[in-house]
Amino acid sequence: MKNLDIHRPLGLRRVINANGTMTYLGASSVVPAAIEAMCAILPEFVEMDALQAKASRAIATACGSEAGFVTSSCASGIVLAVAAAMTGPDLAAIERLPNAGGLKNEVLILAGHQVHYGAPIEQAIALAGARAMPVGQSTFARRHQLEGAIGARTACALYVVSHHAAQYGMLPLDEFAAVCHARGVPVIVDAASEYDLRGFLAQGADVVLYSAQKFLGGPTAGIVAGPKALIRSAYLQNLGIGRCMKVGKEGIAGTIAALQAWATRDHAAVRQRETEHLALWQSALEQRPGVSTAIEPDPTGNPLDRLKLTVDPAKALITAWDLADALERGEPAVSVRDHEVEHGYFFLDPCNLRGDQAQVVARRLNEELERALLAPAIIATSLEQRRQRRFDALSRWPD
Repeated sequence: MKNLDIHRPLGLRRVINANGTMTYLGASSVVPAAIEAMCAILPEFVEMDALQAKASRAIATACGSEAGFVTSSCASGIVLAVAAAMTGPDLAAIERLPNAGGLKNEVLILAGHQVHYGAPIEQAIALAGARAMPVGQSTFARRHQLEGAIGARTACALYVVSHHAAQYGMLPLDEFAAVCHARGVPVIVDAASEYDLRGFLAQGADVVLYSAQKFLGGPTAGIVAGPKALIRSAYLQNLGIGRCMKVGKEGIAGTIAALQAWATRDHAAVRQRETEHLALWQSALEQRPGVSTAIEPDPTGNPLDRLKLTVDPAKALITAWDLADALERGEPAVSVRDHEVEHGYFFLDPCNLRGDQAQVVARRLNEELERALLAPAIIATSLEQRRQRRFDALSRWPD
């Protein structure tokens, strides 16, 4: 397949993604099998329900579930799964949503799982006509709190597996699910950016949701997997609120192909290549004043390590956030994982690199660090202004 350079005709900058599977960067590079499937189906007409039935079988095989379907995103999967727990297969109730009058409409969620993934997760719950009911505190959740939160209006419980969520003090999924199941409450797991396609159902999830476009390397889409009856109720939401979350034929075909490619991917070879990138970066930075590095595992247990790069501005003459910004402004732009940068560090993620990009990242780091050493004073801009910058830019978009 011919590899066309789309950047120049669109007037876009090239970006090297050392950040991870981030939606605002386009999530991931789509695998060739998915691209081929999408291109093949785009000129054709198909019966969409029949195509989704094919996707159901592919999802069931990959996830160990009874059934599944493809929707527009993992976020829309949350909405549809919550709606299904509220309405079941009742078509009249499905058409009334988000008016949830007469329905159970409370969704339990651990306070430490109330994340912002680009939007507040409570908003996905609210779009179905439901209410998020926090359980416990931000870093403290125990069985009695979950048991006490289950009531007559509880429709389901949502459990979030994400680096955004609290990583300690939370109930583990198996205990969370056991408490919910004892009271007949189904458990939905948001596992948008997780490698493990089978473990969450095995731990007690009733429905599990994934992003097709992240580690799977598929198109922008969401995967909803679980028992046939509940999945059917979620699929029926396409007759209601799911209509504005519909996925195209290319998204379904591409997701099927990505799932099949995942089963045959040489994961050990991918891991080895990523390990080599980390070693290259550590070697390139080991003599840099004010810079220290450490390899850290993924916080949710994905088989992936990242390089933590800590910057001492007194010696490097630049703050961690100014270094991250300098990398992003340069040519080519290098995007790093900087969601904790106010603590003086950021991460380099190797999972989306191609060709010689690891070497380019190393070169760009050294260029910016060398430039900082020549500055007349420490480069230290306002964190407050940095936090506001994206919102200011959006207020002017598309100018």
